[in-house]
Amino acid sequence: MRPGGPDGYEYACEAHPWQIMVFPDTHERIMAYRYTYTVSHKGLGKQRVISGTDEGIVLAKAQAQVAEWEAKWDAVVSAQQTKQNAIDARKDKLLEAEERTKEAREAVEAVRSLLSVALGSPCIMDWVKLKKHRPFAKAMPISPKYLTFPPKPQAALSHDQPLLEEAAARDSQSTFHYPREPHPSDLRYQPDFGVLDKLVKSRAEEKTRRLKGLYISDHNAWEEAVRQVDARWDASVREIRLQNDQLYAKNVKEVDKWNLEAQEYQNELATKDATIDDLRARYETLRVDGVEDYCEMVLANSNYPDRFSPDFDHEYNPETRILIVDYALPPPDCLPTLKEVKYVKSKDDFTETFLSEVELSRLYDEALYQICLRSLHELFSADTTNALAAISFNGWVRSLDKATGKEVNACILSVQVKKEEFQAINLQNVDPKVCFKALKGVGSSKLHSLTPIAPVLTISREDRRFIASHEVADYLNDGINLAAMDWEEFEQLIRELFEKEFKQAGGEVKITQASRDGGVDAVAFDPDVIRGGKTVIQAKRYTNTVGVSAVRDLYGTVLNEGASKGILVTTSDYGPDSYSFAKGKPLVLLNGANLLNLLAKHGHKAKIDLKEAKKMLNEKG
Repeated sequence: MRPGGPDGYEYACEAHPWQIMVFPDTHERIMAYRYTYTVSHKGLGKQRVISGTDEGIVLAKAQAQVAEWEAKWDAVVSAQQTKQNAIDARKDKLLEAEERTKEAREAVEAVRSLLSVALGSPCIMDWVKLKKHRPFAKAMPISPKYLTFPPKPQAALSHDQPLLEEAAARDSQSTFHYPREPHPSDLRYQPDFGVLDKLVKSRAEEKTRRLKGLYISDHNAWEEAVRQVDARWDASVREIRLQNDQLYAKNVKEVDKWNLEAQEYQNELATKDATIDDLRARYETLRVDGVEDYCEMVLANSNYPDRFSPDFDHEYNPETRILIVDYALPPPDCLPTLKEVKYVKSKDDFTETFLSEVELSRLYDEALYQICLRSLHELFSADTTNALAAISFNGWVRSLDKATGKEVNACILSVQVKKEEFQAINLQNVDPKVCFKALKGVGSSKLHSLTPIAPVLTISREDRRFIASHEVADYLNDGINLAAMDWEEFEQLIRELFEKEFKQAGGEVKITQASRDGGVDAVAFDPDVIRGGKTVIQAKRYTNTVGVSAVRDLYGTVLNEGASKGILVTTSDYGPDSYSFAKGKPLVLLNGANLLNLLAKHGHKAKIDLKEAKKMLNEKG
């Protein structure tokens, strides 16, 4: 019996001897074997009996029948698999349609619940949680597995092996042994006197002399073998010591690198913690920049859906305790539009249903009112020092004017509300639009029309830290020592120098007040959309090396200001720790030589003489 699988064929052979065969021509009767094969296929439900006197022919016919049935069965299986694949594909597409519909509904629901989601999340800044950091992730390198030294060679005690071969055999097992030292009493050196030796004295003496010479020769060979074993042992020890030294040096290098990286990580954490502490102190003491930075963190940490990325500008008035927020509201085309996805079996394709214009307009208006109320709620709830007496919220939308085809930025809603008035509202139960109107909010009845309105209160775009500048570079010459300049004049020089540098790209540079509020001596604005942004500049008219603490302070200032880069300029130079800390961060360190080159680039000459500057500054007191 030969099976062909659970749904395949089976065939069996039976040989029936002594079958009588009659040949018609000769009427000859002979006795012969007759072979019978029964072939069946379970899958097709077929069976056939094949017989004959030639086993090879019968087997060939059986195999041909099997091949024919197998071809038919493969076609049946293929058709069934194709059908099943089509069924599975339809199931997959049905599931895909259901999943896409679910995602579409969740996207719409996320817009409709912008306010309710925020009400369930704490808004107060957790200062302790902000300073919780992950430990340094990289594991410290482990000590290497050093190679062990072979034991010192030992004398062989066995007398069962030949003298010199014994050491070689043991050395092959990575150990070192001396061969057994020959001894005059060894049987090898004892003469075996015969009758003639006893009768002929000279013959006995010759044999004794020859064996003594053999002993001396063997002992010399033994001494040489000992020296060779010692040499091999010494060479092995030196090689192992060299490899261990290399392993140790490599490990020391890896540990030093790990310690440096770990220290840099800890320094970064310390800088971030110091920045958080500084922000907290500035906010709790109601400094203007502290309140503004705190409110910026609150709004920036608000978790919106991906299509609603928060973008805003704000200003705090310490006299009125009013915070003005200019909020960039999402344009209408950022809304999810898909409503439902269905799979049409007859077409083997998907059909998509979208929100109607009316539904989109209603959803858009709901979203904007919710963003407004949500922002007010988050700011007032997070204000633990009662710095905010009121908030003026202006919602701006940047879009294309269909009449002119140009991009416009219009304020389409505005509201000013006092803290106690707003906190008396139960936001869980309000209709956002009705609530906005009750707060005397200003805006079109149809926000989706993007009708411009006048804001209740607008932001003054001037940074109060900035002061008027005056020209310094034109008065420079190669006799003026920059390291001895008045520090205010030096800051004006740096401002003027970088203004020329940034002006090439259409940027501008402003210098701050003499108090250097916030650790910023000058601020550069680059309008380039790719490499541009805000750059804070600090000037250090130093005669000594600038320490790493100044570089850390600059990094903290960059984070506080939300700048894209920080530049530190000095008349002296920086230590290795400063350069190490700045590596990989958006910081640029310019020393005295860099400053002179930058001046020369813009056609100005000066000098830096640190010794002379120290002497002049000491004489001034």
